[in-house]
Amino acid sequence: MTLAWTLHAEAPAEDLDAISEGVFAHGRAQAVGGEARPIACLVRDGGRLVAGGSGRTEFGRLFIGFLWVAEARRGQGIASRILRELEGEASRRGCSDAIIETLDDTVAEMYEHLGYQTVARVPRYVGRFHRHILVKPALTPPSAA
Repeated sequence: MTLAWTLHAEAPAEDLDAISEGVFAHGRAQAVGGEARPIACLVRDGGRLVAGGSGRTEFGRLFIGFLWVAEARRGQGIASRILRELEGEASRRGCSDAIIETLDDTVAEMYEHLGYQTVARVPRYVGRFHRHILVKPALTPPSAA
């Protein structure tokens, strides 16, 4: 069998999709019993989305993929509240910890203030930005209402 090798600056989208799907399929085959469940907290003002966070719960952990607050709404505690909401639901789902990443040093400090601990920092991950990987080692169970 002869293999045909090509190098692309812009590979065909279907080929990139096949690579991504192959990596995920391989990982999922190794991680038996994960049962990923999506999770999201959305914040709207008059129907317009102004903030939100999303991710998944799996293997007893909350994986936070995205956390965003519109520029005009920053500094009002919205991000902190979104994290608390996600963490509370994750705790109800049986998760004991959470993981989040950022390229923003100031945001990493905010996460640390909220109980997250830096477990890895990759200097100059992208240009001048450092990649911070943080874990909150113990989620607080939601209080009974």
